[in-house]
Order: sequence, then structure tokens, then C-alpha cells
Amino acid sequence: MKFSESWLRTFVNPAVSGKDFSHLLTMAGLEVEEEDTVAPAFDGVIVAEVLDVTKHPDADRLNVCRVNIGDSEIRQIVCGAPNVAPGLKVPCALPGAALPGDFKIRIAKVRGIESSGMLCSAKELGISDDASGLLVLPSDAPVGESIRHYLDLDDRLLTLKLTPNRADCLSLTGIAREVSALTNTPANYPQIDTIPATTAAQRTIILDAPDACPLYCGRVISDVDAKAATPEWMRRRLERSGLRSISALVDITNYVMLELGQPLHAFDNAKLNGAIHARLAKKGERIQLLNEQSLELQDDVLLIADDQRPVAVAGIMGGDESGISLETTEMFLESAFFAPKAIAGRARRYGFGSDASHRFERGVDFGGTRQALERATQLILQICGGLAGPLCEAQATLPSRTPVRLRLARAVKVLGVAFAPEEVADIFSRLGFSFVREENDFIVTPPSYRFDIEIEEDLIEEIARLHGYDSIPSPAPQARLAMLPQTENARPVSRVRQILANRGFQEVVNFAFVDDSWEKDFASNDAPIRLANPIASQMGVMRSTLIGGLVSNVLTNLKRKQNRVRLFETGRCFIRDSQGGPVKGFRQPWKLAGIAYGSACPEQWGTPDRAIDFYDLKGDIEQLLAPVTARYEKFSHPALHPGRSARIVVNGTAIGILGELHPQWAQKYDLPIAPVVFELDLEALTYAQIPKYAEVSKQPSAYRDLAIVVDQKLELQSLLDGIAANCPAIVKEVKLFDIYTGKGIDQGKKSLAFRIVMQDTQRTLQDAEVDAATQQLITYLNQSFAAQLRV
Repeated sequence: MKFSESWLRTFVNPAVSGKDFSHLLTMAGLEVEEEDTVAPAFDGVIVAEVLDVTKHPDADRLNVCRVNIGDSEIRQIVCGAPNVAPGLKVPCALPGAALPGDFKIRIAKVRGIESSGMLCSAKELGISDDASGLLVLPSDAPVGESIRHYLDLDDRLLTLKLTPNRADCLSLTGIAREVSALTNTPANYPQIDTIPATTAAQRTIILDAPDACPLYCGRVISDVDAKAATPEWMRRRLERSGLRSISALVDITNYVMLELGQPLHAFDNAKLNGAIHARLAKKGERIQLLNEQSLELQDDVLLIADDQRPVAVAGIMGGDESGISLETTEMFLESAFFAPKAIAGRARRYGFGSDASHRFERGVDFGGTRQALERATQLILQICGGLAGPLCEAQATLPSRTPVRLRLARAVKVLGVAFAPEEVADIFSRLGFSFVREENDFIVTPPSYRFDIEIEEDLIEEIARLHGYDSIPSPAPQARLAMLPQTENARPVSRVRQILANRGFQEVVNFAFVDDSWEKDFASNDAPIRLANPIASQMGVMRSTLIGGLVSNVLTNLKRKQNRVRLFETGRCFIRDSQGGPVKGFRQPWKLAGIAYGSACPEQWGTPDRAIDFYDLKGDIEQLLAPVTARYEKFSHPALHPGRSARIVVNGTAIGILGELHPQWAQKYDLPIAPVVFELDLEALTYAQIPKYAEVSKQPSAYRDLAIVVDQKLELQSLLDGIAANCPAIVKEVKLFDIYTGKGIDQGKKSLAFRIVMQDTQRTLQDAEVDAATQQLITYLNQSFAAQLRV
């Protein structure tokens, strides 16, 4: 909500200004997001009148002007503006004036003719970018008056960042109410008179959808002059509120919307047929709007229609065919209340918004609907003339205002301030709330413009706002503290994050709303959980995997020339499940996912450059799981390379996946090389295995190297599992150190070389024992896997 501070001060003028005024609004919940000045600093510029103009004798494009500046002396000024003419009132910078850009005015000769000042354009004063000619002032501008005072150029423009619940402050009247309550300063609102009918012209109004439109008011105004000029004061207030002037009739409807918060719409009455209907659209019905956009409507869109066709999308925008123009002589003026639920989301569905929809979907004061129509009629008759018809109205059941009980003791407990009942009563009176006291309780009936007052906490918030958040004491908490137990077998998530950060990863936080294509590509999910009202088209479904967000993060970094990326994220995923969870039909497990792209090590002259691979991230995962040892099983996943991916299994339970991104997705998402990714169940990482004591042997170890030839398709993990289950007790470790295929090895075979470590805690092993244990392993491998010793 952008507005002019000087306009606001015509309603309420507290003894607070500048930064203090902005701070007052911000601390009351009306955050001042932006402050601007109307014009930059300058001085020495006054209103002047051009008396006569003659051509410069030595320059075709210059004129010599005699100018009245309001004193006895007539000034001679050389001017090159094409629109200079006798009788014009224009800004004049006198000698000694300092214009924006530190431009100093002095008496000078221009092509031999002395010039005692400068006639100014709007751009030279910093008011606008218009440099086509002099800034022409109204004919009644007082000669000699400071231009800053005359045009109110010391005004400030404030932009409020309002929360959706404060729709009552989307108008100057609403903001003035707040300022009046905050500063206890009386407010002066515009005098709005009931306009008597001077013509019998009217239209019947029919509410076909009373739940969506419970109140509709309208009035025919005849013999209007649509070509009448918008008054300068109205044009100035509109422009300073961010709205451009269009025509007098349109400007008046916009002005009343800013002043009272009630959007209005003006129809050309000659283009309407029969009664006015507020009804729901028929599926497939079409309308072309004032913004030249043609819409195919759905059956939940509220329309304003006549007996033949739609003429407006209710609460959003009028139709082009029924709109007013400079040729309009008879108009039908609309002022209505539309239920917020009937308007919310409809404009966004069609890819645009309007000032009207912004207000209606948040809630407009239904108690001011008639008043806004009377105010607009009053201004139209003053500016454009005409004859007003009777005010026509159709009303159904308006929203009820349910009284809310405030317990004073509850407010004191929540805010920590000992309020007296009289203080609370004064606050509610200043806010314009009607209430009844029951001892120390207040039964408050919210006014029609406050849609946000529904529960006791809303009233407590109002007390806090008007009392002042700065005035609420903040004593140090006093309580007995107890150290919470933390079991040894539980590992906090913060520790998991720290381990990854220590391994060179950086944490990211992505939206849980993702693109539909990510779910298809990275999770093969053709039925994702869709959002009913997504904030953007590319954020329309809930994620079932974290991989898509991490791939997107890598792309963002690559665009910024970051060629080595290591990222991780913890977050919930959302999966359909008939068994259900806390939410029936859905599971919401916590996941940990990571991605690594680029070189394995940071660039360094002593380390050869090597691309990150599967085993680099396998090492990171082993560090995460330590001291638990995981199994890595061959596994196919839609996001991963089919030959370079694995499932991670701990104690017989699959806890995640690891692998290189599928080449298809690397190509689709323009990744020069495929990153390596992992995704784990976070719950599995929060379990820490309690260390168990084991005696450390003081005896020397014995080593044997064993090379065997096995079938090429034999998985190493199955072989290691078999050795672990059948090895003698003195065998402490079996580690693979070489794989070989090629010359000397039969086709379809491979050579695996193991180092076997044997040790006893009580005695030194004899060679015979070591050889016997080795032979036992050879026999087992031959019988179970048809393994042959390599010779």
C-alpha cells in the first residue's frame, strides 16, 4: 500500500513526523517497507507568470521572455522550451537557486542576451522524467509562492508491507484509523452526504449467487461529461499512490478505492441490457477484459452479467465491451461486497492481478459499501456533472460479527503487563470496537472492517499493539533448569550435519514444493502429491526425494562458475502410503541427501586433478555411519546410473542409495559431467552404536596373501559374507587388494587377491596354525564358489 503522507495528514495529523512516524507504524504491525521523497532537495524556485515572448535575435530555438515573479521587478529570461507562451504559469529558478544535481543558477548572457534565471521543466526539478517542455502550472497558481510549497514537494511517499489479515489498512481511511488510535489524535474523515435522486433511471439487481455476493449496490448517473479534466489535487494524490491518471470517471473510482478501501467499477449504461446479475460462470463461458485478455471461465468464477452476457469478472476486472470511454454520457456505477473465498485465487489462476482482487480476496468492509457509492457519486457530480438516479441495492445474508470474549487475566498473563480494566477499555474505544464488560471480562464485537478479529488472542494482540511493543518489559526468565537426558545410543541431527560439514559439504535448504518433472525423472513418480493452490507453476507437487533440489543447486553454482560443488540437505519427503502415518494415506520421512560434483580434491599443485567418483562418497557415508559397517548391494534406481549405483544396507535393512547420476538426466539438465549423489533415511543415522570393549592383542599378526580365480559374475560381497561366516577364529580381517582380468585369466573369469590377517590375543601363532587356517579358507572357497588358486 503506497500513499502520500500529506494526504494521510488531511485525515489525522499527529505530532509525530519523519522516521518516528515510520517507526510508529512499523511497531504497530504496519511495516513501512519503503520511504521516498516526492522531489530531491532544491531551493530558490518559485511560481512565475510569463508576460510576453519574443524570438531571440541570434538563435532560432531560443525565446526571450519577460517574467513576473511576484515583486515589482519584471525579469528577463532566455528560454528554449517549445511550449513557452504568454500567460503561462511555470516554475522559475532565480539566480542563486540550487537545482538537483548541484546545478547553480546565476545571471548569465545567452547568445548576447542577459538571462536572470531559468524557467524549469519537471525533469529539471526532479519531479518526473518529462523533459519535453516547461512544467505548466494551473492558471490560479499564486505568483511568487515557493514551488516546493505550492506542489507540496516536501511530501513523503510511504509504502506499507501489510500482512494479509490487515486488509482494513488498504485505504487512507483505514491507516488514519490506526494512526488515530495509536496516537490518540482525533481523525477527520471526508464528509459524505446522501445524494438525492434527480432522475428515475435505474437497473434491477439480482443476486443469483448470494453466498458469493451478499450485497450489491448500483446507481445510474446520466448526462456525465466523461471528457472533464481530473482536478490537479486528485491527479497528484493518485500518482503519488502509484496509479496513473486515465480519465476523470476512472480516476474517481480509483480515488475512492484508495480513500475508503472499496473497489468500484463503472459500466457504460448504454452497453448494458436488462437487469444486473451477480452469478457464477457457466463452464466454458468467455469474456474479454479491460486489459484485453480473453478468458475461458470455470464454473467457480463469480461474474457480473446483464440479461445477455457477462460484463465483468466480479471483484477482479471489468469487461471490455461494457467499459466506459470518453464518449460515455450515462454510466452505471457498481459498489459491492464479494465474499473473500469467492475471489481468492481466481486472478492468479489466469495469470494476473488487480488492485480490486487484492482487496476483495482479503476482505472489504461491507459496512461501507453504500458509503463508497455515495462518495463516488458526490465526486462525479462535482467534477463531471450529471444527474444521479436512485441507489439500487440487493442484499442477502452478510457475514456475521461473532462477539469475542477477552479475559483480562489471560491478557495480563500472556503479555506480562498488569493492565487495569480502564486501560483495556480505552484501547478498545480508540480502535472503534464496541464491547460489553462483565466484571473483568470484555465481550467485544468486531467492526465490519476487521475480518481478523476472531479469537481471544487477536484481541490480546490489539492490546499489545496499542500499548506498544517497545513498552512491554522483557525481564530475564527465571526458572529451574534441568539437564535433559541424552542416551548414548542416540546421535543428534546436528552431529550428523557437522560430520558432513567437516567432510567439505555445505548445507542447503530447498522448498518441499518441486517441479512435476523432477518427480518423474528422479523418483519415477507419475502420481505425486499435488498442491491445490501452488505458489508457482514449477512448484506444483510435493517432493518424494531430495535429489531434484540438489541437482538444481549444482546447476545454479555452475552458472556462477563454481566448478567444485559438495552439498547436502536434510528435510522431509512426502510419499503416498495406504498404511499411512500421522497423516492418513501419507508418509513424511526425514531424509538426508548429498551431491558431489567436479574434482575430488580442491585445486592444489601437489595433487593431480581427478573427478569425483562413487568411492569418494562411499567413504563419506562410511564416516557418517561409523562405527556401524554397511553393505553395498547392486541396485537399480531411476535417478542413478544402472552400473554405478548401490543400495546401502545396515543390519539387513535398506537405509538409502548411492550412485552416479543417470547419463540421461545429466544430459537433460546440461551437466558436463555426472555428479555422484546419495540419499539416506535420517532416522538410521541418528542411532549410534554403543562401543563394546574388546581386548587389544599384544601378540604379532600373521599375514597371508591369497589370489583366487572365480566366475566374472560372482559378487564380491557374497564372497566376503561367506568368508566372514566360515573363517577360523584366528582370522581377524580379510581385505581385497587387487582385481585382475586379462592375460593369463580365462575369459569369463576374474582374479581376486585378498590379504588375510590372523592374530591371537594370548599367544604367538605358529606357522602350522596359520597354514591350516589358510588351507581351510581355500577349501571353503573351492567348495562354495568353485574358486581356484591362481598360479
